[in-house]
Amino acid sequence: MTEVKALIITIGDELLIGQVIDTNSAWIAQQLNQIGIAIVERRSVGDSREQILAVLKEAETIAPIVLITGGLGPTADDITKPVMCEYFGGSMVLHEPTLAHVTRIFEEILKKPMIERNRQQAMVPSSCTVLMNEKGTAPGMMFEKGKSIYISMPGVPTEMKWIMQQHVLPMLPQKFELGSFLHKTLLTAGIGESFLAEEIQTVETALPVNCKLAYLPNYGMVRLRLSVYDKNHEAAEAVLNEWFNKLKAAVLPYLVADEDIPIHIALTRLLQSKNATVSTAESCTGGYIAHLLTSQPGSSASFKGSIVAYDNEVKHSELGVSFEVLQEHGAVSQPVVEQMAKAVRAKMKTDYSIAVSGIMGPNGGTDEKPVGTVWMAVASESRCMSKKVQLRYNRQLNIEATANQAIHMLQRLIVDNPS
Repeated sequence: MTEVKALIITIGDELLIGQVIDTNSAWIAQQLNQIGIAIVERRSVGDSREQILAVLKEAETIAPIVLITGGLGPTADDITKPVMCEYFGGSMVLHEPTLAHVTRIFEEILKKPMIERNRQQAMVPSSCTVLMNEKGTAPGMMFEKGKSIYISMPGVPTEMKWIMQQHVLPMLPQKFELGSFLHKTLLTAGIGESFLAEEIQTVETALPVNCKLAYLPNYGMVRLRLSVYDKNHEAAEAVLNEWFNKLKAAVLPYLVADEDIPIHIALTRLLQSKNATVSTAESCTGGYIAHLLTSQPGSSASFKGSIVAYDNEVKHSELGVSFEVLQEHGAVSQPVVEQMAKAVRAKMKTDYSIAVSGIMGPNGGTDEKPVGTVWMAVASESRCMSKKVQLRYNRQLNIEATANQAIHMLQRLIVDNPS
């Protein structure tokens, strides 16, 4: 049994010019994947009759399930309905239940008169099955052609989601024989994507045909996603668990988390499991590490505070970094970050600490310390570790990469020194 495939089409000039970010197709893909449907393509087209007709015709050869969002509003640029009527045949007819629904919205909820433009929302192609939209005025529409179904929904996310949840997701398993798509993801750090691929080559080449491995790199970290498809849920689960355990064993020296979570959540959970606390002293990241470590509910159990020592005077007055050290080595140096890490741990009375100082760019670099140079340190009661990294991104990405690497550095200190 092969997987059932789906194509997602989003309609709107605003998507093509980047004025609106397409979140609909990502959400739809997640929902379909959970019920065993494979997304083979995602397309975006403008508010153009020719473009819409062309993609509808091509869709017949791509997938038996075609989900479409956008272009169903009451204004002149919303042309999806008449184009769908042209493509699937029939004529535009009044759908009385939708008219009653739209009338109620205007008269009882909005307390406004309903104009003809709003009444037109109840006009639908006679060739469609109407999917009522309780969250808005534009109904969803389902068309059938051969062995394929086409479902058109509003582009407004709340309305699209309501139609998907109330109509589409319950209906698809009744029309198609669906299997199970299962995924598991783990997070690694401290090794690049290509080197990681070498480490796990034996496992990857031995994967069964219904099991796929994906690499998802991101600034010093790599997520590995294992995906399995099988017509039987229990069989898929067994294969996934077996090979995920083998994958975990192969990456153990670099493993941060055996689930799909960001590294700062992994550190927070590690600290909470040990009933331990952390503080940060940040220069170049401007409090971003503290922001990450306080982003989850309950973070107060492990995070106590931060000192954003951006200026050298603050490094001296709040963290005790000597002016002599600053003058001799510069703010971006090993002695400075080590003093920062030790001082903030003592001042905040925490079990661990993180300190960073660097040059994020785009200016401020020198021949000796170019843009992207970062020193970071982590400290416990008995140890202080530091390292220099050289980043190559823009300012914001340098900040994010610094935070991720510093968090990973503390995670390794805790794991490698459990006492």
